[in-house]
Amino acid sequence: MLEFLDSYAWIFWLGLILLFVVIEMLTLEFTFLMIAIGSLGGLIAGAFGAPWYLQIVVAGILSLLLILTLRPPLLRLLKRGGDPTKSNVDALLGLEGLVLDQVTDSAGHVKLSNGDTWTARVSPLTEHRDLGRGERVLVTAIDGATAIVVPAIRLESPIAERQEPTP
Repeated sequence: MLEFLDSYAWIFWLGLILLFVVIEMLTLEFTFLMIAIGSLGGLIAGAFGAPWYLQIVVAGILSLLLILTLRPPLLRLLKRGGDPTKSNVDALLGLEGLVLDQVTDSAGHVKLSNGDTWTARVSPLTEHRDLGRGERVLVTAIDGATAIVVPAIRLESPIAERQEPTP
């Protein structure tokens, strides 16, 4: 039995490498890739005449070292190129809009700067006042299909006040 393991261990290693590479292609988290490379180390150890139990030790140690040292930087590189563009609700927060129909604490409509028209209501954190047609608002939250808005206050720049008009 041990002679069989020594003679045909390379088939076992090739099967494991193939299995781990296929799993890695499905998961894309670099864990099984590191184990596949460790299995390759076991295959190479077998090619140099190491007994089967030493091949397993080489594969295990190499896999563990790769998971602890090479995998974290690869994951950081993979995540660094992510799309920084906000989407869904995150893209709506902070947008300015224009009141189309009077907005109260229970109903109203606004047109946002991205062109979307939303049902809206005044934020409960705002003084209880209605926002009239044409007033500028700022989206602070989204509740289902309703934008929660506050009045947009335009502050004048202190630099603009100090500048004197040119003749």
